[in-house]
Amino acid sequence: MHFVLAGRRVLIVNGKLSTAEKLMKAVIDLVAEQGYNGVSTKEIAACAGVNEVTLFRHFGSKLNLLEKAFHHYHYAEEMEKLFQQKLTYSLHDDLMTISSRYHELMIRNRKVMQIAFKEKPIIKQFQESTHKHPQKLQELLIDYFNEMKRRGMLADCNTELQAKAFMWMNHGAFMSLLQGDGSSLGLSSVDAFIDESVNTFTRALTP
Repeated sequence: MHFVLAGRRVLIVNGKLSTAEKLMKAVIDLVAEQGYNGVSTKEIAACAGVNEVTLFRHFGSKLNLLEKAFHHYHYAEEMEKLFQQKLTYSLHDDLMTISSRYHELMIRNRKVMQIAFKEKPIIKQFQESTHKHPQKLQELLIDYFNEMKRRGMLADCNTELQAKAFMWMNHGAFMSLLQGDGSSLGLSSVDAFIDESVNTFTRALTP
């Protein structure tokens, strides 16, 4: 497993977190709990088990660390792998796979979403780059719907709007759970939503 950091490829070997990975996990955990302005670089470094100099050597600043962590724990790369490797061109099965994986990733990375929601002035400083994640998913969905249409397996429709509708539906459901009044983010309630919404989409888009 690897990720790109400042032009370098950083490896996570045998399941052990690299120093950079420890720092990114620490900043997400602490900022989600205490807020961006409520945590210092010294606290982040201590949480990661390194000294503050190491943080600055790897990332340069707290804001840059948060930006790198935000992207590292988001979903664009993993969703791209899913579209490349897991789809079967059965509309119902594929939409179930896409929707289930989306919610799995969002629930797993819910602290990133909490930060994005609560720290809008901070996130705004690198907002343009954060758009790449939903933009990538939208592109993948449009390409998939276009291919299904080419194969005669999708009803005549505006594939771009259908991709947006599918994304908004799933994102809206996740945000409702995230901002709920202490309700669990467990998959039990999400599963029923995924099943019903995918059935609806499949009926609407099957020729």
